[in-house]
Amino acid sequence: MKKQIQRIMIVAAGSGSGKTTITCALLEALKKRGRKPTSAKCGPDYIDTMFHSSVLGAPSTNLDLFFFDENTAKYLLSENGSKGDITVIEGVMGYYDGLGIDSTKSSSYHLAKVTETPVILIVNARGAALSVLATIKGFRDFRSDSNIKGVILNNCTESTYNVLKCVIEKEFGGDIRPVGFMPKMADCSLESRHLGLVTAAEVEDLQDKLMKLRDQALKSIDMDAIEAIASEAPELVYDEPEIRRFDDKVRIGVARDKAFCFYYEDSLELLEKMGAELVDFSPLEDDFLPGGLDGLYLGGGYPELYAEQLSSKRSMRGAILRSVEQGMPTIAECGGFMYLTEAIGDCPMVGALPGECSDKSKLMRFGYVTIRADKDNMLMKEGHEIPAHEFHHWDCTENGSDFTAIKKNGRSWKAATANENLYAGFPHFNFWADPGLAENFIKACIKYKENKK
Repeated sequence: MKKQIQRIMIVAAGSGSGKTTITCALLEALKKRGRKPTSAKCGPDYIDTMFHSSVLGAPSTNLDLFFFDENTAKYLLSENGSKGDITVIEGVMGYYDGLGIDSTKSSSYHLAKVTETPVILIVNARGAALSVLATIKGFRDFRSDSNIKGVILNNCTESTYNVLKCVIEKEFGGDIRPVGFMPKMADCSLESRHLGLVTAAEVEDLQDKLMKLRDQALKSIDMDAIEAIASEAPELVYDEPEIRRFDDKVRIGVARDKAFCFYYEDSLELLEKMGAELVDFSPLEDDFLPGGLDGLYLGGGYPELYAEQLSSKRSMRGAILRSVEQGMPTIAECGGFMYLTEAIGDCPMVGALPGECSDKSKLMRFGYVTIRADKDNMLMKEGHEIPAHEFHHWDCTENGSDFTAIKKNGRSWKAATANENLYAGFPHFNFWADPGLAENFIKACIKYKENKK
């Protein structure tokens, strides 16, 4: 299948370079110009896509070549891009940073290469002058197929940009186009937290900040050039995957609030494509589960920040405990897993699983892993493997022993509790890595529904 999707990727030399801020500024500016942008994030990060969604009012997508094969990544880019008329992809870390220090695999460069997406490089111009050109040249020439087509100078004054623009044009002869600058805007910064950026819902005066970023982008970024570069992207060529559709309808409750907000939207959408009805609820605000549920999905987030409020909702904790004990198929990832344990800090939680969670004040077992089932369970057979990701500062005294998590360097540890109706552990996964897992989850929900009759 072939589909024309106008698209660009925003990349930088490393994390903290302003990729999310400039991506959001461009999305707002494109909207103001009458375009209908969509967005995507390279890699496993949930939080950046939440900022994109705050701009667009629609879900963003994650494109991850550790999770997906190349065809799936192109399909998901096409599916999401087809909802609008131009797609802005935000890169991850530095442009060439991949699975290891010596690898570009699963990097922004890898995704740009696979999807043939034109790249805009952000270069920090603060405290630099002609050295900016050395950075641009180094990134362009590090790989002959870098596909870097434009550059935005960040933390740059107008006077400095006007000089460097001419020098860049002379040096690169139009091969790389200077497409604008963004000045230092301290009042529009997106502050950090232990899992990355704070969530979009927690940034004070977010909409006001986004409007300021938009207005600045319209002044100092050549949006005509941005759109022209995006229009040069070739057609995406891919095979459309076959998706099983179940005739039996099931209702799956999805925890959605400030405590539980880390989801791969495409992963949830796959459940809907297969025929499931997803019903949002809030463990923070609601007293009871929605009626008629056949399954539960408790995603990650920041339950530790709302532990007292979650604990105070005794009726909700009791409802979830009864559901899990009665065999309702349940997926609980990271924060959702912590919620199912006996306690987060000093606050009692659901108690469906043994163990207590505490803050270790450092990243625990973080990064990409492959998780292997050590016994048959709801999602997969013993020995089956799936790519996953861990990123958390809190740990539990009982992390489960029904899966083994394995890193690229060979390090491994026991991870997750699983049985015929449950997956609960720190590793996150995406159903698009193996749609058969989504099928198995829905099958378990159908069986539970039938047994209720």
